[in-house]
Amino acid sequence: MAAVTAAMVKELRQATDAPMMDCKKVLVEADGDMEKAKELLKERGIAKAAKKADRVAAEGLVGLKMADDNSKASVVEVNSETDFVAQNEGFQNLVKDTAEEVYNNQPADVDALMASDFGAKFTDTVTKIGEKIEVRRFGTLTAAPDEALNSYIHSNSRIAVIVKAKCDSEKTAECMKDTLKQVAMHASAMKPSTLSYKDFDSEYVESETKGRIEALKKENEELQRLGKPLKNIPQYISMMQLTDEVMKKAEADIKAELIAEGKPEKILDKIIPGKVARFILDNTLLDQEQALLDQQYVLDDKLTVAQAVEKAAKACGGTAEITEFIRLEVGEGIEKKEDDFAAEVAAQMS
Repeated sequence: MAAVTAAMVKELRQATDAPMMDCKKVLVEADGDMEKAKELLKERGIAKAAKKADRVAAEGLVGLKMADDNSKASVVEVNSETDFVAQNEGFQNLVKDTAEEVYNNQPADVDALMASDFGAKFTDTVTKIGEKIEVRRFGTLTAAPDEALNSYIHSNSRIAVIVKAKCDSEKTAECMKDTLKQVAMHASAMKPSTLSYKDFDSEYVESETKGRIEALKKENEELQRLGKPLKNIPQYISMMQLTDEVMKKAEADIKAELIAEGKPEKILDKIIPGKVARFILDNTLLDQEQALLDQQYVLDDKLTVAQAVEKAAKACGGTAEITEFIRLEVGEGIEKKEDDFAAEVAAQMS
């Protein structure tokens, strides 16, 4: 059996924000396997869904370049070590130039970008600024005549989004531009990570289901202790899990419950659809959090984003469906290096 060291326990705690003793326990169970230990914490509802925001602290800016006719748009993320440098005019111009380069030449990846003539100019500029600066990622979307495309960059230049939709005609595509601007703003605020629940891996959904249910159970134990209302614990968290069989059982259970409450048979058909819709809403939390099309639309929370786009397209006299989006947020997924000032001073004095 692999020895579990204090350093390993610390690493797992920093990655999951779980209690120290829980980290040690799962590391022992996982025979020192860090990834397996993380999964054990997640399954038991101990690990946080994400680390605290202050650990995602890479600095920098995003850049956006879009064609005047909305036929093409590119976004880039350029990282710096400090926010001070990100406010520098030279850095801001570098981000703008990088977006222009990506838009004009569409390099295959960051390596291809840095291997180009622009890469040499980028390096020269970084040398003058005097801080570690790097292009982290970028993306480009283009639209055919019957496709609508629009974008949004937040006022702090730390979030940028491009959204594209397939339409039934050029006329509808032109009409849908404003709606896609609003959807891009929605994506900026609501942080979707994928387009649809259909993009999820079944193992990921299963793992998330176990972890979330266990976390809610633990939360309810504390709420019960405090005498507060308990939170609903869903059976499922994604439309991927709501098969025809599951939905038929849910509808039958709802009907049986209404009859047990004494509701007249003749009004059940009017009540059941609303109850079924509520069941779906309560059991698709993962979709609502992470899938753009399945999120509740910020401008009308009675509709999903997909439904809002469909409604807007109908008002334009046609049909439209979002097919792609790119969302870049500065520092997303990057953990800030945590400096140990005391250890640094001690090292210098030794």
